[in-house]
Amino acid sequence: MILSLPKTDLADYTSAQLDVFFPDGDKNVQEALRRHIDGILDRTEYCFLKVENRYFKDGGNTIFNHLNADQYAMFLYFAANTLYREGESIDDCTKIFQLNRALHGIDAFYEVELPDVFLFVHPIGTILGRAEYADYLLVYQRCSVGSNHDIYPRLGKHFCLHPGAAVLGDCHIGDNCKISTGSLLMDHNLADHSLYIGNPSAFEIKPSPNRHPIWVTAEGRQRRTSG
Repeated sequence: MILSLPKTDLADYTSAQLDVFFPDGDKNVQEALRRHIDGILDRTEYCFLKVENRYFKDGGNTIFNHLNADQYAMFLYFAANTLYREGESIDDCTKIFQLNRALHGIDAFYEVELPDVFLFVHPIGTILGRAEYADYLLVYQRCSVGSNHDIYPRLGKHFCLHPGAAVLGDCHIGDNCKISTGSLLMDHNLADHSLYIGNPSAFEIKPSPNRHPIWVTAEGRQRRTSG
């Protein structure tokens, strides 16, 4: 993967941002980021490999640019979640989560297990709760995934939330489903290949056979790392 900053510089860059937002003098998070930067970038690279977009690819190489807000938001989620998985300080995980929320307006808590493959598209105002997620999750701005009566959705592969869409509560959503712009799905199941339009009081479900073209279809693209 082609990096806009060398690995150690990237860890220190994030740490410096954390120092600005949380000036408590604690340097533990910098050390933790340095310890786990390889694992964080491995997860980031695997995810980015599946995205078919000119900002994520340079010929056969995957790109990570820390100045690309969508990419950096995804990296910060992987950083917070990786530190949480590795048993690092909860304060450190919380700081990275809060940094992501401050910089990009996305609420993706470090305990929430997003899939290995997902994509944020300018996700300002998006909240991703404790649902069961599957690969090829695509979320835009002002989206919500959350509970109703403490029950969370179960989402299939190739699920897309268009801008302003929400899915709440006891929903079992099949593969290759989409929630249209501004729609709310709550306590309702969707079969595979469905497009949901509307809200609980007035909705329609249309067939949606095609997967989003943003995803790489060929499997097994060789991974390359640099930096």
